Amino acid sequence: MSPSPGSSTSRGVPQHDEERRLRELGYRPVLARRMGGFGNFAISFSVISILSGCMTLYGFGMGAGGPAVMLWGWAGVGLFVLCVGLALAEVTSAYPTSGALYYMADRLGGRRWGWYTGWLNLLGLLGAIAGIDYGAALFAGAFANLQWGFEPTPEKTMLIFMAILLLHAVLNLFGVRLVSVLNSISVWWHLAGVAVIVGALAIVPDHHRSPSFVFTEFVNDTGWSNPVYVAAIGLLLAQYTFSGYDASAHLSEETSNASVSAAKGIVRSIWVSWIAGFVLLAGLTFAIQDYDATRATETGVPPAQILLDGLGTDGASALLLVVIVAQLFCGNAEVAAASRMVFAFSRDKALPGSALWRKVSERTQTPVAAVWLSVVVACVLALPSLYSTTAYGAVTAINVIGITPAYAIPVLLRLRAGDRFQPGPWNLGRWSKPIGWVAVVWVACVTVLFCLPQSSPVTVATMNYASVALAVVLVLATVWWFVARRSYGTPTTAAYSDREQAELAEGIV
Repeated sequence: MSPSPGSSTSRGVPQHDEERRLRELGYRPVLARRMGGFGNFAISFSVISILSGCMTLYGFGMGAGGPAVMLWGWAGVGLFVLCVGLALAEVTSAYPTSGALYYMADRLGGRRWGWYTGWLNLLGLLGAIAGIDYGAALFAGAFANLQWGFEPTPEKTMLIFMAILLLHAVLNLFGVRLVSVLNSISVWWHLAGVAVIVGALAIVPDHHRSPSFVFTEFVNDTGWSNPVYVAAIGLLLAQYTFSGYDASAHLSEETSNASVSAAKGIVRSIWVSWIAGFVLLAGLTFAIQDYDATRATETGVPPAQILLDGLGTDGASALLLVVIVAQLFCGNAEVAAASRMVFAFSRDKALPGSALWRKVSERTQTPVAAVWLSVVVACVLALPSLYSTTAYGAVTAINVIGITPAYAIPVLLRLRAGDRFQPGPWNLGRWSKPIGWVAVVWVACVTVLFCLPQSSPVTVATMNYASVALAVVLVLATVWWFVARRSYGTPTTAAYSDREQAELAEGIV
């Protein structure tokens, strides 16, 4: 979807106009606007990361519906997520700020809408860091198992996870220029990685599964007897992967021509991931040699077993390394997005200790304290994985249950606002309402769906704790509202000189 015909801004908004627009929205520019349009697309594409989401939850999908649900679920979920992305991109074009979703909700619905949207968005972003980096730790353990016989116990996996979090914190402290360069590399790494993995699995193995198996085989190891319920639960693989594209909006204050580039970044990241992810899932599924053995693999990561069976130890190790690097790119991008959300929410005095979290380094124009807070909370969220084999699934569900409703709230409020909503240079025109309502209904359905138990019988060990996490966050947000409601608020007027921070926008990547 392109900017509306005839719009003067469709030819590109000069960078100084973006700074003026930010002041009109009430904020003084303090972040370095050094990211170009491709870099903005790259951060959302890196966060979606098909080599992270698809690979990490592939084992879950094998038991929750099997090949049929993984392939057709991906196709269907991708279509609905594209509608969500299109609708969200339209609102992003009108409000290109680091606060993104909560700022949009605040402007369109009022302070309480913004408050709760912000807390949901924050829960989802922090849960995403935990899910992505813990998944990378699992794959790193599988790689070490193949290479050196390393036993990936929960304790060792947690140590790898903490090391990855530390790496991502340090990389993000160097500034948005490095983040943008890494994300641009990440795009080509992901696309080339998918091509190499699928190509190798198509050429090297002597045996492949039939198309009927790949597209129609249904497997149910959840303990539930209703196939419709099982298929619905199996959509978690696709819906979890298709999250994080709000990163383009969170980095909009650091993007040139953000009113157009951030909107385009959201949409492009979804459809490119949709196509490449389907190819990856099909390639993996065609190459399965022994379904049951793959699920019970000693590596702890079913895709690693598929690579091992099809390509041998050396080939599997090489391609696992490709996946691990992609996951590291993904986690680094997610830390950048989450830290900007922490910074923006603190700038509007919504978090405890906001005065600390909103501080920006004078040297790098990076919210240093917000970066550290993001990785520390993500670490805490993943700690239950030490004690429960189902905890990782709960962390991924927390990501989905937090961030997905936050996507729909600004869209719903935009629909409710009607003609009061002033669209930005990138908008859907007459398709705005139908696409918006499809997005809202889809998000309502998946929000309910992913609060449901994923396996039976439901015990302390197998319970889906996403609903508990959602309830806890909403309760804490409500309690904190009564403490901070007098100080919290987005600005209503532009109060800064055009000369302030005029040089921050030099050197676009």
